[in-house]
Amino acid sequence: MRNSRDFSIGVDFGTSNTVVAIADPESHVEALTFEHGGEDLKVYVTALCFWDERHGNGLRTGVEGGPWAIEHFLEGLHAHRFIQSFKTFAASATFKETRIFRERYGFEDLLSAFLRTLMRHGGSRLDWSAPNVVIGRPVRFAGYNPDDDLAMQRYRAAFGRLGAEHARYVYEPVGAAFFYARQLDHDSTVLVADFGGGTSDFSVMRFSRANGTLRAEPLGHAGIGLAGDAFDYRIVDRVVSPRLGKGGLYRSMDKILSIPNHYYANFARWNQLAMMKGSGDLKELRELARVALEPEPLEKFIDIIEYDLGFALYRAVSSAKVALSSQDETEFRFQGEGVDIQARITRADFEAWIAEDVGRIAGTVDEALAKAGVRPEEVERVFLTGGTSFVPAIRRLFVERFGESRLTSADQFESIAYGLALIGQSEEPERWAITNG
Repeated sequence: MRNSRDFSIGVDFGTSNTVVAIADPESHVEALTFEHGGEDLKVYVTALCFWDERHGNGLRTGVEGGPWAIEHFLEGLHAHRFIQSFKTFAASATFKETRIFRERYGFEDLLSAFLRTLMRHGGSRLDWSAPNVVIGRPVRFAGYNPDDDLAMQRYRAAFGRLGAEHARYVYEPVGAAFFYARQLDHDSTVLVADFGGGTSDFSVMRFSRANGTLRAEPLGHAGIGLAGDAFDYRIVDRVVSPRLGKGGLYRSMDKILSIPNHYYANFARWNQLAMMKGSGDLKELRELARVALEPEPLEKFIDIIEYDLGFALYRAVSSAKVALSSQDETEFRFQGEGVDIQARITRADFEAWIAEDVGRIAGTVDEALAKAGVRPEEVERVFLTGGTSFVPAIRRLFVERFGESRLTSADQFESIAYGLALIGQSEEPERWAITNG
């Protein structure tokens, strides 16, 4: 039997989903599976659920992650806090901590708690002390004015608590490139476009084979903290928030004022929505509802926060976005605790809402090519990964630059983790590691 140290581990910690892959010395790679509800899942939802439970004569905080977090949240048997998309806080200097019941959690605490739940359900194959642990990171982290160095400090602290102090960190699109390159039988220049929940990352790679060995040279990278969650934001901002009081008025003394927009900006971002219940926002909104000229929409807004309907809203928005990838229009529907929002959304409307975002993504693609010193016609293949690559406006961006025949894609969830694990088995894994930050 092989020592576990002969194996390498690749970790794709994503905004929406996390995948762990394990590769053996012969470069056979497979995803770590999680048995839940009679199914073997290769994707571990990036979510946490905390709750209070009795322990002796006192209380303690229970925690679950992945599909178990969703299950516990939906059961609703205890007072709880449900948190999703918390990766978006990694590079935020303004996010210091959040209070969950009696304890304070920084980003490192949230990430290490999440990873411990993953270990608990993943079984004994997950050995963080192995020498070849390769962890993905975005080229550019998400958020306003992201501090990439801070994010990496937090990553290293969280993974270090589990024993992965010596892990290597590699750009996520480079992991995807390694996965794709296994099928190459000739020298090729490849653009990898990795669309996550919070970031869009691009890498230009030159692959060659000599004596049966795959060689790879990174030519240029670029990234932007904007992806699928930003598209969700546009739907919430245009369809949901106006029905919950956005643009409304309230009375203050003898003045009529607009309800502040910052509540709706937080509401439309999944990571911020998860925190609104534990911040002062809920108290402030209740005070505003008492003096609003039309209180009912604000009261529905409060109900969504108070009754933890954020996850149900996330599902409704994601379903509409997916539907618009294959249909010209869709019916948006969100219901819960007396809140009922229905709206017809056309693809033309959606594409108008995200046009500025798509333009910024296009500029980042051009930046990666410029850094690599490669013209679009010199790129032989474009490897697309991530669910947002199915959005027609994004697909058109690449067709217009490179042509349909040069586009290819693979499994939307597993390719990065597989590639990271394969890097751990390469001759020089340290060559791909990010040494600064």
